[in-house]
Amino acid sequence: MSVHASLKSLPEWNRLVELVRELAFLDGGSDDAFTLASGRQSRWFFDMKPVMMHTESSKLLAHLFNHRLDDLNPDFIGGLELGAVPLTAIVITGAESGHRKGFMVRKSPKGRGGRKTNNPPGIEGASIASGGSIVILEDVTTTGGSSIQAVERIRGTTSCDVIAVISILDREEGGVEAFAEAGIPFESILTRSDIAQ
Repeated sequence: MSVHASLKSLPEWNRLVELVRELAFLDGGSDDAFTLASGRQSRWFFDMKPVMMHTESSKLLAHLFNHRLDDLNPDFIGGLELGAVPLTAIVITGAESGHRKGFMVRKSPKGRGGRKTNNPPGIEGASIASGGSIVILEDVTTTGGSSIQAVERIRGTTSCDVIAVISILDREEGGVEAFAEAGIPFESILTRSDIAQ
């Protein structure tokens, strides 16, 4: 199970389950109703953009992510565009401690983002050039490929240590196994089984 045990006891977690069902979830009723970004077919579809752009659910996300990040205590948080960009902003603005710094990894480097920060091309936001610990954020995890791509980019171009990946939702379609194989600790706030009953 990818959801940390401490989350399910929080009232915010139960409310987020309700809002994800309402705002983000579609059940196609057959095994191949939807084509996912990965090209895979699935009965279930999750679009977390409406969840991240909703006042109540974005506050719940901030609380739940920061609950876990307070334990992990990373120097930086961020991830691959597009899903991780609003999520990073939500988590930073909801942090109690005020020390969270965020960044984003472009899918294709533009070559101009690091002028002020000394970040490698394609990594923008807070300067991670001096190293530090990082937690990668993701909106929906299917195979883990997007976040593993972000981790590899960071590991290949910086001295940062990626200590975990946290996703809003684990679709339970191989992401846990892919992260384990890559040696990357992974957890999620929700799983498909929490939503699709």
